[in-house]
Amino acid sequence: VQLVESGGGLVQPGESLRLSCVISGFSFDEYAVAWFRQVPGKEREGYEGVSCISSNYGSDYSAEFAKGRFTMSREAAKNTVYLEMNSLRPEDTAVYYCAADSVANMCLVMYGLDHWGTGTLVNVSS
Repeated sequence: VQLVESGGGLVQPGESLRLSCVISGFSFDEYAVAWFRQVPGKEREGYEGVSCISSNYGSDYSAEFAKGRFTMSREAAKNTVYLEMNSLRPEDTAVYYCAADSVANMCLVMYGLDHWGTGTLVNVSS
């Protein structure tokens, strides 16, 4: 299984970015796919869950800071998930990681997903 993120970069506060994650070698018969983030230099604080979608539609997740600003979606034909981020703030600066698991309910725990990408850096600064 391979996950490859892209779309990060430097933006000003209030601007938008769309992150992409292409997933290969993974079966979507049952799935949970999530976005996490980690602030550079604060690795000891671990990963922060951002959003998660799954094949169990009652199990999706969105962090409080993401509600109303971030939207996660999946394009099945391209095996790609997206994270559309609007109204970005300096505190959104982080490395964003895509993760996947074959257990749909992993969105309910947001911990221990099996497969991870290497991340893409989002820097929100004026």
